[in-house]
Amino acid sequence: MAKGYIIGHITVRDPEAYKDYVALDTPILERLGGRFVVRGGQAEVVEGETNERHVVIEFPSYRAALDAYNDPDYQAAAAIRRRAAETVMLVVEGV
Repeated sequence: MAKGYIIGHITVRDPEAYKDYVALDTPILERLGGRFVVRGGQAEVVEGETNERHVVIEFPSYRAALDAYNDPDYQAAAAIRRRAAETVMLVVEGV
């Protein structure tokens, strides 16, 4: 079965509020089977345009990733992120 991924491209506007989001989202997503593969770190845009920060969270399946994103506990934490940052989020099936 192909793995699933939540991928976020984020530009933080309120760093203090974003810290609150990270403190909440990490245990929720890990409890739901997620493993952070990329979280911030050095990045260079080599084509096109994107946000400043990038996050990749791996799940056992596409369905698990989609369910984690839609989980009520995660969505409560995500409300903080939405106030603190501009974000593009994707749920993607791996190969």
